[in-house]
Amino acid sequence: MVDVARRAGVSQKTVSRVVNNAPHVRPDVREKVNQAIDELGYLPNVAARALASQRTHTIGVLAAGAAMLGPARRLYSLEQAARQHGYTLTVTSLTDLSAPCVAKGIRGLLARGVEGLVIEVPTHLVEVDALQLGGRPVVTSAGPIAGIANQTVIDIDQAGICRQLTEYLLSLGHETVWHVAGPHDWDAAAVRRAGWQSALESAGRRVPPVLVGDWSARSGYEHGRTLAARDDVTAVFAANDHMAMGLLRAFGEAGRHIPRDVSVAGYDDVPEAEFQMVPLTTVAIDSDTAAERILSELVHMIELGRPTTDSVDLEAHLVIRRSTGRRPDR
Repeated sequence: MVDVARRAGVSQKTVSRVVNNAPHVRPDVREKVNQAIDELGYLPNVAARALASQRTHTIGVLAAGAAMLGPARRLYSLEQAARQHGYTLTVTSLTDLSAPCVAKGIRGLLARGVEGLVIEVPTHLVEVDALQLGGRPVVTSAGPIAGIANQTVIDIDQAGICRQLTEYLLSLGHETVWHVAGPHDWDAAAVRRAGWQSALESAGRRVPPVLVGDWSARSGYEHGRTLAARDDVTAVFAANDHMAMGLLRAFGEAGRHIPRDVSVAGYDDVPEAEFQMVPLTTVAIDSDTAAERILSELVHMIELGRPTTDSVDLEAHLVIRRSTGRRPDR
């Protein structure tokens, strides 16, 4: 920094103000300092700045399923939103959802000096001592974590939108809707299943046995082969798009036309959902809007020490494409 100040002909304090994007620096001075920074290849020492300010401007993310497109897209959106707020992300992606693995992941993030946490795993698996957090704020997407005062839950009304999707399929004349659910230990799988089931029960329809997948297209395909052998299956809702894509292939291989013989719907609206041989009806969430709300709430808690609200419901909507249609005999 001393070298930059000497090259630019300004004080070291002015260089510091430019590096930290502080206000009240004349544009010509800012340009002169930035030119000197470029010429000298100066990079601020992040560790030294953290020691001096007692701030890391780092947010920790505990994620599960990051190898899948839905969670990966969410992480990308979070990283972009964090950058806009002047923060960086450090991510721990869990190899499994066991309690020891979750606890180890949180300890690792805290050891890196994160100032707040985004927890993107089933929260019933998270056991955190409030003293361990040291007052750090938390944003979750799967319900509150017991014992933490400084937290906000930000999520979609997944049960509500899945109920709406199931009601749409029933409105097409289908007697009932089958369901390929996500894994038992995922909150998202449970609430999506609850929305589907409540729609059938409210309509007085038969609730078929649930087939449990693992979010992968392979598991959707395997369950699809079972369902394709049944003549009474005319509509299926899969808890994510990848399992729905597996269903599409299984029904196609069995000679069951989509949607003339069977309607298939998913959840997430991943980019490839629109470009299947039969474009997929699904539930869409704006991941960029969700990430911005998560980061803005978390930064507010970091900077001011309190949440603006206990919970936030984000919007989701149905995207109707050609994979759903009226019941065959209608």
